[in-house]
Amino acid sequence: MAIPGVELHHLRCYLALAEERHFTRAADRLGLSQPTVSRTIRRLEELLGYRLLERTTRQVALTASGERLYGELSALLPRLEAALLPAPDAPLFRIGFVWGFPATWPQAAIERFEAETGVAARVYRRDAALAGVDSGEVDIAILRGDVAVPGLTAVTLLHERRIAAVSVRSPLAARDEVGWRELAGMPLVLNEAGGTTEASDWPPEARPVVAARCGNFDEWLEAVAGNRGVGVVPESIGRQRVHPFISFVPIPDAPLMPLHIVFPRHGGHPLTRRFLAHARATVNQCEGGGGAGGNVPEGP
Repeated sequence: MAIPGVELHHLRCYLALAEERHFTRAADRLGLSQPTVSRTIRRLEELLGYRLLERTTRQVALTASGERLYGELSALLPRLEAALLPAPDAPLFRIGFVWGFPATWPQAAIERFEAETGVAARVYRRDAALAGVDSGEVDIAILRGDVAVPGLTAVTLLHERRIAAVSVRSPLAARDEVGWRELAGMPLVLNEAGGTTEASDWPPEARPVVAARCGNFDEWLEAVAGNRGVGVVPESIGRQRVHPFISFVPIPDAPLMPLHIVFPRHGGHPLTRRFLAHARATVNQCEGGGGAGGNVPEGP
């Protein structure tokens, strides 16, 4: 007879505790807090109607019923979880980007996502404004700037500072910083494929002249390196060595740049919400907990 209310997370938690015989170690193994593990075990006992643990000592000791359940679960639960994994030829979880793939949190999020779901995640570059998420080429896209497209949802993860990209031959390369309004008097190089800066970002009375429009990030790099004008990118790009003839200069008063995960509002990949949860968690860790914005929706 089935016992209503018992779920896999109850059983996973109990199996980890029974194997570790220690609440803190079990919590660390599961990536949960110790109080969460305690609450989960108490709830499992309530649902089953019998005690699983002896609570007379500081150490974790199993009751006879707890030992029996542990013996059954240690064999059954791994088989059940293996049966629920996707087949080897199952579709990938496809992550699109246009340029400047972030160098920290996505890798950690992908690793955790793959470990939890068993589904491989792959990253694809697309030289299109929405990185293919609008055409179904990818399941989600990591995009910067203003994203407001019918049929797509954008979850803002963080806001990045902007920096100026200049040729090493430019006088700006020797500067410690440059002002946002000061840039309005300089020629601007734009990346039209997913670029994050437009001349319209400045006030109408003080906008830079567009010196070059590029079709992708590589063309943009060469135009800036060739001293055809100044580019503006998120600060994270400056942490990567993207070109030997480009220097990066802080713009302390520049408006912040939002970074989003974008996905179809309807009919998206069923694992989108799980990836979003891992993305938010890793952003909080990698970016110091101050950058994430907005709430992950309950479903894609």
